[in-house]
Amino acid sequence: MASFTNQGPELDRTLLALLAPPASLAELDVPQGLLVDLILRLMFVEGDTPVTRMEQVLCVPFKVLDDLLLAMQTDHLVEVPGATGRIGRRAYVYRLTEEGKARARDAMERTQYVGPLPVPLTKYSKAILLQARRSLVTPAQVKEALSHLVLPEGFDRRIGPAINAGTSLFLYGPPGNGKTTIAQAVAELVSGSDLIWLPYAVTVSNQIIQVYDALVHREVSVERAAFNIDLRWNQYRRPVVMVGGELKLDSLDLRFDPITGFYEAPLQMKANGGMFLIDDFGRQQMRPIDLLNRWIVPLETHIDTFRLRTGQTFQVPFKQLIVFSTNLDPTELVDDAFLRRIQIKVEVPSPDERMYYQLFVGMCRQLKVPFDRASFLHLLQEWYYRPGRALQAVHPRDILRIVVGLCDYAGMPYQLTPEIIDEACRAYFVAPQPYARRTDRQL
Repeated sequence: MASFTNQGPELDRTLLALLAPPASLAELDVPQGLLVDLILRLMFVEGDTPVTRMEQVLCVPFKVLDDLLLAMQTDHLVEVPGATGRIGRRAYVYRLTEEGKARARDAMERTQYVGPLPVPLTKYSKAILLQARRSLVTPAQVKEALSHLVLPEGFDRRIGPAINAGTSLFLYGPPGNGKTTIAQAVAELVSGSDLIWLPYAVTVSNQIIQVYDALVHREVSVERAAFNIDLRWNQYRRPVVMVGGELKLDSLDLRFDPITGFYEAPLQMKANGGMFLIDDFGRQQMRPIDLLNRWIVPLETHIDTFRLRTGQTFQVPFKQLIVFSTNLDPTELVDDAFLRRIQIKVEVPSPDERMYYQLFVGMCRQLKVPFDRASFLHLLQEWYYRPGRALQAVHPRDILRIVVGLCDYAGMPYQLTPEIIDEACRAYFVAPQPYARRTDRQL
């Protein structure tokens, strides 16, 4: 049973009980009218519909569908014009009656959602809380995930505790030193730590909220025969949401589509149980103080609050590792109240000479450029020490890629010389130049 969630048999038993499918119409955990409307919309869209197709799309057991379809036949909403080659009621094909078509049009006006029957919000929230704690990562795993980077000694000890705590992490420091790459490595650790069960959609007050996002949720095939699991729940890798400067404040709240008539879950709800990375924090299409005001309570209580168009509010667990990454001074971005709520702050500094040398040599090896010590010392002296330029971890990769391009263009073997270094650096660095002021006569 430990393979169910990788979090222990007791949790597995509790989660199995929560995710057990309804055995009859009486055990349906959402209003019966919600399923009736879903059936009507599916048939309105597809025409004559086999009951097996309803099972596939709505993810509802045959027994529940059969009981409900019998009632819908009695109410003259559907009829049975024929059957497939199977034996028994599972072979039936259903068709809307005229009265059923009228009811289906009304259902389509309310919402055009056609998909798996949503699960109740209460059940979703319990499932998230049960699965919020991931398998702990070990120092060896963190070091392996960061092994492609050149970082200060013991850097994994700054990152590992934040991953295991699963709350919040603030990466800051000068640009070009690997903050985004570190965050992506953390994301791979979180995503690959263990699996999580999530529904396609949830319902609250008869409103539908789609949680599933094909760009975020990566489904994992599972032998369902081994577990009696509600078909509305699928197993995924831990979700990871990554956003940058394009993030807007409305992406953090429910988004209602007036055409389809249902809601899309906000980004942090899609990331529940996983990780949410806000890269280039401070450069979004909103002020940092706006994000502060939106998240200061969820960061403290681990509960988020949303409002439906009707004005009704409801709460959802706020359970994901939030990672902020910024090139800007954190103290100038947000106040102490916000920083206190971010559990761990980690500076990603510029490399020293030893680290820069390791980066340069490693990139030479990767690009198959023979390392030349004299050219390397020339680079440091002429392009860093003399102009007072700071070392950045990204520079060796970028400069050597230009060197490769220059050699390819000239049709000569890859090599390092002071002259090629100068040519590559002139193409890469932007140095302020004194421009003569043009007069009207010159124009």
